[in-house]
Amino acid sequence: MRLIDRVAIITGGAGGIGLAACERFLDEGAKVVLADYNEEAGIEAEKKFHRQGYDVHFVQVNVVDEESVQNLVDTTMEKYGKIDILVNNAGITDDATLLKMESAQFQRVLDVNLKGVFHCTKAVVPHMIERGKGKIINTSSVSGVYGNFGQTNYAASKAAVVGMTKTWAKELGRKGINVNAVAPGFTLTPMVEKMPEKVLEKMKEQVTLQRLGTPEDIANAYLFLASEESDYVHGHVLHVDGGITM
Repeated sequence: MRLIDRVAIITGGAGGIGLAACERFLDEGAKVVLADYNEEAGIEAEKKFHRQGYDVHFVQVNVVDEESVQNLVDTTMEKYGKIDILVNNAGITDDATLLKMESAQFQRVLDVNLKGVFHCTKAVVPHMIERGKGKIINTSSVSGVYGNFGQTNYAASKAAVVGMTKTWAKELGRKGINVNAVAPGFTLTPMVEKMPEKVLEKMKEQVTLQRLGTPEDIANAYLFLASEESDYVHGHVLHVDGGITM
């Protein structure tokens, strides 16, 4: 029970890595605010966890919209009275090569993946500063560190998340707030599982461990960075990629 009585907000919590993280945190004793844009999926996840006896609350949020994010934070404070952990997991892809990518397509991904992280963190941090402690975990990607074909917008957004993580670590460490990032590699989310088998096999070949990651692999990294075990880990980008970046 490494997160007993801790309150965590997990964005993008209704599916894939976010859903696995919610389950992992709940298993470890946390109270979780499951935040997602997809209302139907969020309500279903909330019902499922309630049936299992967990303390979880769904809040629909559009991380691009500041008022929506502020509502998420206000709702969390009203229900639980504190915020110990923020996992900025919400993100999207909209791939195309440089010459085929439209400006709106580029901006849409940056709005969710970058501006959304900014909005959520800025809204949560004052409450953490008031208590003198907190854990912020941002989701980057190996694409943001090494680039990836056809992902100009996604790679740019995830690289920028690394820059923000290191900047906030410098600013907030003296306030008692740990700020770190996780950089997942190829992970078997529902979206990836729909890819052709040949594509999946080529992805596996690039990984030293010869398998794709699971949402649980990433959730375990989130758990470590959210727990007391990582209290002296700060400004770090944890690669969870099976060795693809060696």
